Amino acid sequence: MARKKWLATLGLSTMIIGSMLTGCSGDETSSKPTEGKKGEKVEITLAGWGSSPEEAELLKQVLADFETKYPTIKVKHEVIADQYMDVLKTRLIGGEGPDVFYLDAFEAPGMIETGVLEPLDEYEDKNFDKADFEKPLLEAFQKDGKTYGFPKGYSTLALFYNKKMLADAGVEVPKTWDELREASKKLTKGTEVYGFGQNPELARTYFIAESKGGKVVKDDKANFTDPKVLEGLQPYVDQALIEKTAAQPNQVGAGWTGEMFGQGKAAMVIEGNWAIPFLQNTFKDIDFGTAEVPTIDGKKGTMAFTVSYSMNVASTKKEASWKLISYLTGKEGMEKWTSKGFELPSRKSVAEKLGYDKDELRGALVAGAPYSTVWSQGVNLPIIFTNFNNQFTSAYLGEQSLKDALEKAEKTANKEIENK
Repeated sequence: MARKKWLATLGLSTMIIGSMLTGCSGDETSSKPTEGKKGEKVEITLAGWGSSPEEAELLKQVLADFETKYPTIKVKHEVIADQYMDVLKTRLIGGEGPDVFYLDAFEAPGMIETGVLEPLDEYEDKNFDKADFEKPLLEAFQKDGKTYGFPKGYSTLALFYNKKMLADAGVEVPKTWDELREASKKLTKGTEVYGFGQNPELARTYFIAESKGGKVVKDDKANFTDPKVLEGLQPYVDQALIEKTAAQPNQVGAGWTGEMFGQGKAAMVIEGNWAIPFLQNTFKDIDFGTAEVPTIDGKKGTMAFTVSYSMNVASTKKEASWKLISYLTGKEGMEKWTSKGFELPSRKSVAEKLGYDKDELRGALVAGAPYSTVWSQGVNLPIIFTNFNNQFTSAYLGEQSLKDALEKAEKTANKEIENK
């Protein structure tokens, strides 16, 4: 999560002007997209953010396979290492936007509204099998019946637990949130080891906040003071402040909950797929397992984080761009891309073929996809989550009540939304 840069979207009017400018790029005499002549080489640009050397090498191999399958298409891969969304939006405005690009679900609603994304539904054929995608992941890139991107992969959250710590304390893997709180009491050892490592931020607690039936966002505005939202979040705060069986990473000198867990300072944490290779490579001696996130009042819940391949509406090479998108998010390309486990396949059939649905560690993450809450909740989420986090942390540390904190957060967020 820390490596993703979530930035506020540009103003609507600015981006509309940007889409008009990009629409004039390429062919000065016509806005109609052009392709190379039959048999002629066509170059398209794919833009994305930086990744690990292993992921970069894998993508290079997948793109090479694509070019072998489509020898008339050359893919120019551009890595935008810093301030990805700011750079991407600026390029779109300047008429130099890439043909295909990564789009985080967090940013998707705002980008869809600006009109800079090409609807992809008309390009599909029966072999593409859109129904194969996990529904919540696909819906994150849809609006008014149109699809503006296909998810290339994802991660949900699952419960990571230290097998030895649980065995020594004589507790079972918790299946409900009440069981998690009780287990945490037995697993906590003063301030040296906490039963549960927490992430007090909206990206990790959104589904918890809505577990009692409340809505965090309503009519594209912050709705933190909904009594049911407060009811959902209060036990999370109480576990740290009153029961003292939970803590956040910086309270024990760790950078994130995966590190906190690996260092043995938390017996349980809720983390994503990215934590698996981290723990296996960095803390080789830890024996850990995963399980679905404990239920709250009998209801399953988790978060999902996903990224699409989307197309620039102003691209003059749409046919070739679609071939790239359909390959990368199709069954063949997705199987190759997710074969190393860096991301989970957003297609159900690919997850089954690779065995991730039954995998000892990743099975719990795959199981959460159908009921997950995708981190993509309207055009104002950047404003909403920033103000939530600013005040929620204060409540988590006991500096003010949860109710007071979220009242301030809601008031400030909605004022910013009204004035933007």
